[in-house]
Amino acid sequence: MYKENVLPRISEQVVNCKDDLAQFYLMDCIIQVFPDEYHLQTLETLLSAFPQLQPSVDIKTVLSQLMDRLSNYAATSPEVLPEFLQVEAFAKFSNAIGKVIEAQVDMPVVGAVTLYVSLLTFTLRVHPDRLDYVDQVLGACVKKLSGKEKLEDSRATKQIVALLSAPLEKYSNIVTALELSNYPRVMDYLDNATTKVMALVIIQSIMKNTTCISTSDKIEALFDLIKGLIKDMDGAQDDELDEEDFKEEQNSVARLIHMLHNDDHDEMLKILCTVQKHILQGGPKRLPFTVPSLVFSALKLVRRLQGQDGDVTGEEVPATPKKIFQILHQTIEALQCIPCPELSLRLYLQCAEAANDCDLEPVAYEFFTQAFILYEEEIADSKAQITALHLIIGTLQRMNIFGVENRDTLTHKTTGYSAKLLKKPDQCRAVYACSHLFWTDDQDGIMDGERVLLCLKRALRIANAAQQMANVSKGSSGSVILFIEILNKYLYFFEKGIPQITNTVIQDLIELIRTEKQNDSSASDPSAEAFFASTLRYIEFQKQKGGSIGEKYEQIKAS
Repeated sequence: MYKENVLPRISEQVVNCKDDLAQFYLMDCIIQVFPDEYHLQTLETLLSAFPQLQPSVDIKTVLSQLMDRLSNYAATSPEVLPEFLQVEAFAKFSNAIGKVIEAQVDMPVVGAVTLYVSLLTFTLRVHPDRLDYVDQVLGACVKKLSGKEKLEDSRATKQIVALLSAPLEKYSNIVTALELSNYPRVMDYLDNATTKVMALVIIQSIMKNTTCISTSDKIEALFDLIKGLIKDMDGAQDDELDEEDFKEEQNSVARLIHMLHNDDHDEMLKILCTVQKHILQGGPKRLPFTVPSLVFSALKLVRRLQGQDGDVTGEEVPATPKKIFQILHQTIEALQCIPCPELSLRLYLQCAEAANDCDLEPVAYEFFTQAFILYEEEIADSKAQITALHLIIGTLQRMNIFGVENRDTLTHKTTGYSAKLLKKPDQCRAVYACSHLFWTDDQDGIMDGERVLLCLKRALRIANAAQQMANVSKGSSGSVILFIEILNKYLYFFEKGIPQITNTVIQDLIELIRTEKQNDSSASDPSAEAFFASTLRYIEFQKQKGGSIGEKYEQIKAS
């Protein structure tokens, strides 16, 4: 009765009344008053009335209410889902929206997009398994927007973001969204600022759901979606972005790089090449944020491949450490050109250490060479030099792959740099740190007691010179802290059993520190006093502990 008599008569009355306010009210009443199952069985009749309404009627609101009502009906009564398929609800709604948009020539873009948002919400709730329906809705939206420039209307932009966010929220998996061919085409209509917002929404979705993206094709598609964060867009103004916001955006991209993973080594290499291709287009402001993530992701793969080797010629190359190190070299070189010397130096040293673990001596030597070139040519600030030098010493000390000649070259360079630092205390600390390069505890490690002693004596001479300079400039000999630091190094090597470092040498140094303290006419340095007292307590403790170490300490008078 409703289908054959009631609805057709009511629809006729509504269409013929020609009053836009009455038409809106009456259509709303029909939707709200009659039950959901009635609407479902009479969709065609009900929807055919919409294109005939007055152009000024707010059809999008009424249609959206109808779709919302039916999608809620489907959500609360899953047993009725076959009926939706039977009556082809999606096709009918899609067709009706197309006709309404055609009939209302003056409908603003925001109205059309709002209708597509409602249709997409309906589709995701009623037919979540039908990706082709979802893509069809996005395609219809692209068709409506085609021929237009990027959207200026903020309300329309907001609706597009809602349209693009809906599949992400429903599927909780960006990989599903990447299968929608029209998804990036809709994004193309967003302005630069909103493209970035949408890119951040996509990255946050990946982080929240810990989605692992595991093929280079999917990563290519993903980077196309988030290109607003990866490179400068056409017409984008550099100065319009807040520095903090920019950092947050780039840190998101850096975090994303760590989510790209595949257990297959060759596919992982392809992923790294894809990421490298995209991030190197980022320009000087972005590279310092994104390059370290790529480098560490590549080094993770190197560790997995440790011990493998192979020829790296030809196009289809299997993943080998050598091949990855070539990619790393190119990537860090790009960072070096910005210039960003301190960060580049750290990354070169990380790569050198990984090459050491893979037994690739020439590769490790090349990375060290690049680090030294950076130190010599690019790092001029004295504080940065000190940090860089200690990093070089620490890394070189852990290297066990170098032959005698290569190691001598590198240690000679490092000790040379140490003695050339600007301030005497910095010189002294770097020189005594170099003593570790000549004595390592590894099975096949270097054990050159002569050169250890040479470094420590040189550090003492520099500490002495620092005292004299303080005397000239301040009228007092200055703190004895350097001597105490050197004493601690002597004790370290004394315990390691270096024959050249005897208890007599240590006793003489203790006496020297006491003499210097007495000669110092200025107020004593409390931190130096505490450090010295603590060192003497350590000597006494070792004596009391006994054993082989205790015997060595017996002849040293600490008190």
